[in-house]
Amino acid sequence: MRTKLSNFSFDLPEKLIAKYPAKKRDESKLLVVHRDTGKIEHRIFKDVLEYFGDGDCMIFNNTKVFKARLFGNKEKTGAKIEVFLLRELNSESMLWDVLVDPARKIRVGNKLYFANAEGEEVLVAEVVDNTTSRGRTIRFFFTGSREEFNETLFSLGSTPIPKYLAREPEEIDDERYQTVYAKESGAVAAPTAGLHFSRELMKRLEINSVDFAEITLHIGLGTFRDIAVEDLSKHKMEAEYFKIDDKASEIVNKAKAANKKVCSVGTTSMRSIESAVSATGNLKPASGWTNKFIYPPFDFSIANSMITNFHLPKSSLLIMVAAFGGYDLIMEAYQEAIKKKYKFFSYGDAMLIL
Repeated sequence: MRTKLSNFSFDLPEKLIAKYPAKKRDESKLLVVHRDTGKIEHRIFKDVLEYFGDGDCMIFNNTKVFKARLFGNKEKTGAKIEVFLLRELNSESMLWDVLVDPARKIRVGNKLYFANAEGEEVLVAEVVDNTTSRGRTIRFFFTGSREEFNETLFSLGSTPIPKYLAREPEEIDDERYQTVYAKESGAVAAPTAGLHFSRELMKRLEINSVDFAEITLHIGLGTFRDIAVEDLSKHKMEAEYFKIDDKASEIVNKAKAANKKVCSVGTTSMRSIESAVSATGNLKPASGWTNKFIYPPFDFSIANSMITNFHLPKSSLLIMVAAFGGYDLIMEAYQEAIKKKYKFFSYGDAMLIL
């Protein structure tokens, strides 16, 4: 029987949506789900130390969120236009895929002007293509070096916190909507399971001889787009760029060979590793674009545990988590989380699935 989208619906009280991060990264709530027994525990996030030890491995997505949200003015009319940078298409031509709002006001050939905090015009862009109903491709005009262009572009932007937070970005978001291990710039959304790790917690995990494997998947908005079909086999994910190097593969495969815990920190890490499985069932070095959509039933090859946040009803993220943890157990865990007033979404609490 084909899995249906409606199976992943549940009622989520709006008050459980976290608008701000917890005071301390590693002191969010942690719901622990044991797949072998069905047991559910209620802990604090830093208690993950009790579940991982010598030779176990955690897989982290080290993507870095860039300041993707900026505002410009349309030529002639001066209308304010929000531009959300999605991904760079060509660095030499300074071409970017973007979302624009309001989309109805923007046509191919229109120019947009961007000013700094002092009101000085520092960038100009031209719309060169309509890619979707809301999306556009724009070309920036800039005479300086590549480094100067990037510096100017990102100085204009603000942290792209999710729209559902219904507030403007604040100073706290610059730090907290970013993992402490973020390195590779390119994401427009944070790998939120990783937001719970503090530097102190990671040091203590290292002392416990837990190995870390860093991979990269640059998260785009496609991860969070609504699924428009009831039959999940017909849903198409938007592609996102990922990279797994030799070192990460070696660390993961060593833990697998020793029958240790291999923990995917987040759904983006899981999508990456399941996009790079060798013929022998190991993790292989790979890079490129993945549009893998994981839904039940699915045979996972790499990770045997997972850390994840609590996700939106009917989302591809919830569906993947249910595929990993088991549909009935995960949906039961979500009801338990609602009952115990866990916080949901990017700044919310976490779940550990063993």
